[in-house]
Amino acid sequence: MLLPILGAYLVGSIPFGLIVARLANGVDIRTVGSGNIGATNVARSIGKSWGILVLVLDALKGMLPTLFFPFLTFTSTESGFVHAQALCGLAAILGHMFPCWLRFRGGKGVATALGVVVVLVPVGSAIAAGVFALSMAIWRTVSLSSILAAVSFAASGMWKMWPTPFSSETWSLATFSLAIPLLIIMRHRSNIGRLLRGEEPRFGKKTVETSPSPEADDSAG
Repeated sequence: MLLPILGAYLVGSIPFGLIVARLANGVDIRTVGSGNIGATNVARSIGKSWGILVLVLDALKGMLPTLFFPFLTFTSTESGFVHAQALCGLAAILGHMFPCWLRFRGGKGVATALGVVVVLVPVGSAIAAGVFALSMAIWRTVSLSSILAAVSFAASGMWKMWPTPFSSETWSLATFSLAIPLLIIMRHRSNIGRLLRGEEPRFGKKTVETSPSPEADDSAG
């Protein structure tokens, strides 16, 4: 079990935002915009098309390990396979948030978490995506939309598994459904503060700062 989890963490640690920005524009994405390596900062700093590419790559590095690495555990039960998927997915997300290649300073995990939950909980991921899209249409604030999507995912996941979310068959999914939204919200602490002060910027303007600025909304990281 340890090898697939470690592999998922290492894949999740790949800093696609940093790689794409350097190849596309010759810049270190950590030195521009918000300084975040995620898709939103890439989109703001070097262009939306590059941001979309990073979003897809970050989602894939969550999706593919969750989908394939559990086969390396050779588990013989369906519940055991699901447990392996949840642990590999969690490892991939933690890899993005705390990448070993970047001294454990990574993104906020939203895109990578999306890739994981599409595999683990398709219905929950669809609900979260719908909440995100609706929130963006109304407020155009990535951080708020990400937080609301995370909360909706947790609520839908627990509702589906109720009244026995922590049974021997579903404990890993229940733990995942609570832990990942909580981690995502914790990674948005500074954004929450700006939201409460009415200072959080809306998505749609390209960042022009030449040094990292904490004022940018870089949630899809």
